[in-house]
Amino acid sequence: MESTQSQSDWVEQVEMDDRKLLVDKEEKHKKITSNVFWAGFNLINSILGTGMIGLPYSMKLAGFPFGLLLLVGVAYVTDYSMIMLIEGGALSGTTTYQSLVSRTFGFPGYLILSVLQFLYPFAAMVSYNIITGDILPKIFLQIPGVTPESILAERHFAILLTTVIITLPIALYRNMEKLGKVSLVSLVLTTIVLLIIIIRTSTLTSIIPPTADAWVFVKSNAFQAVGVMSFVFMCHHACFLIYGSLEEPTVSTWSRITHASMILSLCISLQYSIFGYVSFTGFTQGDLFENYCKHDNLVTIGRFCYALTIILTYPMECFVAREVIANVFFGGTLTSSLHLVVTLMVVSLTTTISLACECLGMVLELNGILSATPLVFIIPPVCYLKLSSDHWYHRNNIMPCFILLLGVIIMPVGFVMAIMYPQECSHGVEMFYCFLQNSTFSNASRADSYIRNPSEINVT
Repeated sequence: MESTQSQSDWVEQVEMDDRKLLVDKEEKHKKITSNVFWAGFNLINSILGTGMIGLPYSMKLAGFPFGLLLLVGVAYVTDYSMIMLIEGGALSGTTTYQSLVSRTFGFPGYLILSVLQFLYPFAAMVSYNIITGDILPKIFLQIPGVTPESILAERHFAILLTTVIITLPIALYRNMEKLGKVSLVSLVLTTIVLLIIIIRTSTLTSIIPPTADAWVFVKSNAFQAVGVMSFVFMCHHACFLIYGSLEEPTVSTWSRITHASMILSLCISLQYSIFGYVSFTGFTQGDLFENYCKHDNLVTIGRFCYALTIILTYPMECFVAREVIANVFFGGTLTSSLHLVVTLMVVSLTTTISLACECLGMVLELNGILSATPLVFIIPPVCYLKLSSDHWYHRNNIMPCFILLLGVIIMPVGFVMAIMYPQECSHGVEMFYCFLQNSTFSNASRADSYIRNPSEINVT
């Protein structure tokens, strides 16, 4: 009896710490409620993260037709998973992801979830730095007097500069409340970037020929594509917070909000995927902006919008990673000195890794497979199945069992595929079509040979 009471007290403490992580100002203000519209808007913003720029790359991995079907499938599974998460909370009487797992699987489950919740934002911070290193040098090159040999055109300098001057100082703040206002700006900037991609598709498709395997239905790297897509759609850390902000939080209301938000997010994701991939087909990079020419003024505007979004998002991810460390190792509270040390440690590690790694695609794949996949495909159905009063083979549990099976297959297979068959990237290399001023590159077979050996192609 004492053991049961002790576990219950511990779960309540976990829930209290987790809610403190999500709503730091709860003690200072009354609970802020939102209507269905604003709850849906917040959920859309959580879904449409900065990984959108990697979706065309997932089409290259999976095969364009199958990739589109896969994107719809991952969106559907994510939608179902978010509803299962809230239903699990209702069944267990918990109001956070961590407390749900803690009540269902105890301290071991809490630790596993904490590791995943740390790895996801940590890897996201690495990917943001890589994108910064890709984008900023090309923006700086538009400044008169800046040459490719200039230090401003060096990716390592760009990453270190933004880290020291912008992201680290903001990340050192204890309260990220003000950064919440970035959500609306982020969504507007994401829309601007999409419009620029669509506009450029109309001009680039007449210059860049599709590669020989451009329209192959399915490719062997489809498991890696699921990782990228899972990274983009993963928003489970925000589900309970948004659900709790509703004036009348019910599972049925949450289901309607989730369906509407996911459908709109999927429409935007499909446009990123279609227009981004159609523009470059087999040449598509993990960071789509690497495909565009350095001196494209319109794309420079898009690069600036995207860079602004990720630079402001980085500190928010650091906040989550730091709080996970605080909850697991320091009882949820960090002294001023520990706050400084932990922040510097997290930022330094992510910066070091991003300086050494140039390929965004690999980071998106691994983060999606190792972190997002279990958070979306495995943990919600496992919790739901354990809490459900029906047998696991009951017809009501068919979908949770199916999603769980997918996660168990995708995670190990995708990881092995990502390690054994890494995709090449051409960081900082001006693509061959950027040199085509008055000529066309109409021979698709010669275009394919460019992938194998760019030096063999004469673009003059």
